[in-house]
Amino acid sequence: MTDKLKTSPEQELRRLIDIVSKLRSPEGCPWDLDQTPESMIPFLIEEAYEVVESIEDGKQEDILAELGDLMLHIVMQAQMAEENNHFELRDSIYSINEKLIRRHPHVFGQDNSQSKRLEDAKENWEKTKKSEGRKSWIDGVPKNLPGLIRAQRVQEKASTVGFDWDDVAPALAKSHEEIDELLEVWLEGDQERSREEFGDVLFSIVNVGRLMKLDSETSMRQAIDKFDARFRALEKVFEDEKRDIEAATLQEMDEVWDRIKHDVAFRK
Repeated sequence: MTDKLKTSPEQELRRLIDIVSKLRSPEGCPWDLDQTPESMIPFLIEEAYEVVESIEDGKQEDILAELGDLMLHIVMQAQMAEENNHFELRDSIYSINEKLIRRHPHVFGQDNSQSKRLEDAKENWEKTKKSEGRKSWIDGVPKNLPGLIRAQRVQEKASTVGFDWDDVAPALAKSHEEIDELLEVWLEGDQERSREEFGDVLFSIVNVGRLMKLDSETSMRQAIDKFDARFRALEKVFEDEKRDIEAATLQEMDEVWDRIKHDVAFRK
């Protein structure tokens, strides 16, 4: 699709800005004009997740379209800010340009002989952010992030100063320790402490995944998708065999579940 375009990225961005400006004008769309930065938050989050889903599916046409949808929200937020005399889109673009240059001295600095190892680049990024006025090494992680993502980002930031396990094994042992503690307080009937210990278990498991170079949120979504597919297959088996799934025992459902698990079509 993009091969057919004769315009430049700058021209298309300008066109998008003009379209959004028109939509927000008195002669534009009542719905767009009625929106506020706050009212657009749920749609912004939804679009971001649709981008993630399209990337995971690997369908380039979907990625192309979803990135455009997300870009619309960026331009819309900037348009509303400009209408209130807060800032313009170019200010945001200037800000990220300056930030990228500032946080990559090993690329844009006068002395580009610095190490370009991945670990050094990540550490340098966090050190530069700390020098920009943040009080803690773990500042800058949004509190409204999904829990697994926030846990992993906080752990990554703490590891910058060496607060980290050297290997997966001790982290895994810590997870087993947390599970034992959860079981202990649960058997005692302490609901409040059980909630706390359960959180510790989840946090420790995220840490194990991080040290294994696994993304916890992605792994969780894959596990949910796998369960979703297998449960739907379970329902289909009962339907095909004219059996009432609601009347089935757990053992009967487990037997079908095991059949599905060993079916090549449901191993992913």
